Amino acid sequence: MPEQSHRFRKSVRLQERGRELIPGGSHTYAKGEDQYPVLAPGFIERGLGCLVWDVDGNEYIEYGMGNRSVGLGHAYPTVLRAVEKALHSGSNFTRPARIEVDCAETFLELISAQMVKFCKDGSDATSGAVRLARAYTGRDLIACCADHPFFSTDDWFIGTTPMNSGIPKAVQNLTVTFRYNDIASVKDLFDKHPGKLAALILEPSRGDDPVDGFLHEVQRLCREEGALLILDEMITGFRWHAAGAQKLYGIEPDLSTFGKALGNGFSVSALAGKREYMRLGGLEHTDRPRVFLLSTTHGAETHALAAAIATMRTYQNEPVIEHLYYQGTKLRDGIREAARRHGVDEHFKVVGRPCCLAYATFDPNGKPSQAYRSLFLQETIRRGVLLPSLVVSYTHDDMAVMRTIEAVDGALEVYAQALESGTSRFLVGRPSQVVFRRFNNGGAEAMTTVENSQTANNKPKGQSETRLVATS
Repeated sequence: MPEQSHRFRKSVRLQERGRELIPGGSHTYAKGEDQYPVLAPGFIERGLGCLVWDVDGNEYIEYGMGNRSVGLGHAYPTVLRAVEKALHSGSNFTRPARIEVDCAETFLELISAQMVKFCKDGSDATSGAVRLARAYTGRDLIACCADHPFFSTDDWFIGTTPMNSGIPKAVQNLTVTFRYNDIASVKDLFDKHPGKLAALILEPSRGDDPVDGFLHEVQRLCREEGALLILDEMITGFRWHAAGAQKLYGIEPDLSTFGKALGNGFSVSALAGKREYMRLGGLEHTDRPRVFLLSTTHGAETHALAAAIATMRTYQNEPVIEHLYYQGTKLRDGIREAARRHGVDEHFKVVGRPCCLAYATFDPNGKPSQAYRSLFLQETIRRGVLLPSLVVSYTHDDMAVMRTIEAVDGALEVYAQALESGTSRFLVGRPSQVVFRRFNNGGAEAMTTVENSQTANNKPKGQSETRLVATS
């Protein structure tokens, strides 16, 4: 393929080498080559603000921003200065560093919790919350929301997905699921498993707001039944509101988890909660057994905590959240208008909250389609925009949004033609696939990606045990 060999020569060579050395060719499934069309940059060399350059020197306006972990922009100066200063004094010691207390104080100024423990990724934080809930309640079962695509790489969650090879059935049976904004499904779980649920874990939102006081009703049921409420704010934290979606929706969970944008791309996450529960991972209590909560060699590296402090201060002192909503709204409205203009608004939809948008792609029969998603990605990449989602950062300015809408307009013109004559005429190579598939050789059109999954509760009842989405 001439275009691939010319534009992505170095990427192709690196992909070939990467497959030999790294299972899947990358360290995050959502970044894998199976998630993108053939005509796509395989490796990024550097980023600045909302721009990235691949190893072949091609420049892109980027959306997704490190799977939503970069809220301010790549190489954000304030964060980099804080990291550099911390690194000059060393990054890891035999005893705790002072910055651990400083970061905890800064975090708890923002988030409504009494104690916090930092770690490196979202999986550690959510699994720590699950372990704590089981220890506190003395129960084994965990309930997670079937409409939310990813909670952890650990067995308690991956066992609920089609990609559950290697996870004992006994472990799989310890996690059950419910539906978002469906309080009857939550009541049903408590009725089916009386006195056995340790906790319910869910994201406060995936875009749509909770309806009819859903979050508060879940909390009420948890309190009545003796289960803990865990809110996973990996995505909503530092996007919906500087103090988390829990502040926006006026709810105080028993435990909550944060990460992603907490360190503007640096590796730091947090498990926070009420002292009554968090203390079980500490040294002072004598009334209950000790909980091995979180203990990581690199969990409190000074430069990552410095990045977190600088990031949180920026959210406190500057209109970051307002900017995300403002630019996201402009982006959404411009793309929707382009879709209407090309007559594809029933087949290409922008979904989600303005601060955290995604898109859904559908074939001529109205079914979610990986082939049409791949074609759209291919055509926006050709026009200088890397668009796995529509997630903006603080550095996406008016010019970036305008250029993006222009690129999407051109891509949707091709999309409209493909709806008439099929994608094979336009798409180079195979379509992308989804992460959570049982085998590598199929199921692409039967399942949908994270972006396509964001349409409101579009899975039929009875599918609560199956997630048809990719990780984020």
